[in-house]
Amino acid sequence: MQNINFPDGAPQVSAYRSANKDWLRALEKTARIEVDPSCTLADEFDDVAAAQSDAPALISEHETYSFRDLKERSNRYARWALAHDLRKGDVVCLMMGNRAEYVAIWLGLNRAGIVVALLNTNLDSAPLAHSIAIASPRLIIAAKEYRDICNRALARSGIAAKIFVHGDGNHNFRGVETELMCLSAAPLAENESRDIKLSDHALYIYTSGTKGLPKAAILTHRRILNWCLWFAGLMDAGPGDRMYNCLPLYHSVGGVVAVWAVLLGGGSAVIRERFSAKSFWNEIIRFDCTLFQYIGELCRYLVKTPPCAEETKHKLRLYFGRMFGNVSSTAS
Repeated sequence: MQNINFPDGAPQVSAYRSANKDWLRALEKTARIEVDPSCTLADEFDDVAAAQSDAPALISEHETYSFRDLKERSNRYARWALAHDLRKGDVVCLMMGNRAEYVAIWLGLNRAGIVVALLNTNLDSAPLAHSIAIASPRLIIAAKEYRDICNRALARSGIAAKIFVHGDGNHNFRGVETELMCLSAAPLAENESRDIKLSDHALYIYTSGTKGLPKAAILTHRRILNWCLWFAGLMDAGPGDRMYNCLPLYHSVGGVVAVWAVLLGGGSAVIRERFSAKSFWNEIIRFDCTLFQYIGELCRYLVKTPPCAEETKHKLRLYFGRMFGNVSSTAS
């Protein structure tokens, strides 16, 4: 439900007409999904990347990728999967903090038909071992800071998988980046491509585990594309937009909707490691953000911070998210 506030006595017809346009735009974008059941998120992105090319796509503290960079980086990861003889439907677990590379990894693996299980970086011990066990991965990609945690959890899980480290390989763990640089960034050739359908699994995203051990929700290529195009339509995301995303990339909202709804509109996603009410407005201004994706009570935390001059100097036009079980979007 769209959350629209009206001043006393203000005409409400135009606001409802605007809301109707948002819903119609979302319906139009998602209606084309079933026209081509072989068109996945990667295919949709490639069309946008061809037009946007050198425009920034992902902006993070670790790296910034243009649309071309992200496309080429993901092609390398697809070939990395092929080089390790991963078959369509095989699973790779990903354990990494918020950064642009995270998105490039699972996009690339999806190109090769690989299912990516997005591990919660807050987990350790039994919950992490359980998350690995139920995904039954062939390989695990772990950022160097999570290498030892993953190694202990893997041993506990009983799964015979190899760990590849991003950022610091050594004699015990193979590094990803060295192998990646030896691979072509060109689009996959016909003999490299997999027959990927919308009904195929793309991601496993875990529940928080607050009620027992984490459970893995299955996201198909169809579901991902439907989410991203739907919210791109609702937000009317365009090349001039920048999404401020401080939500975990291992969750569906932060890792799928907040990133891809704006990318498919030709805009950029600013990926921050975590939410900070203290630095929020400074970063919104610093990165020229026009959109903000929230969950839960993030907005309440912002309201409780002391007033600052930056609150009136930003370019935010819309904040979008879920609170108290309802989806709401409010224009500033």
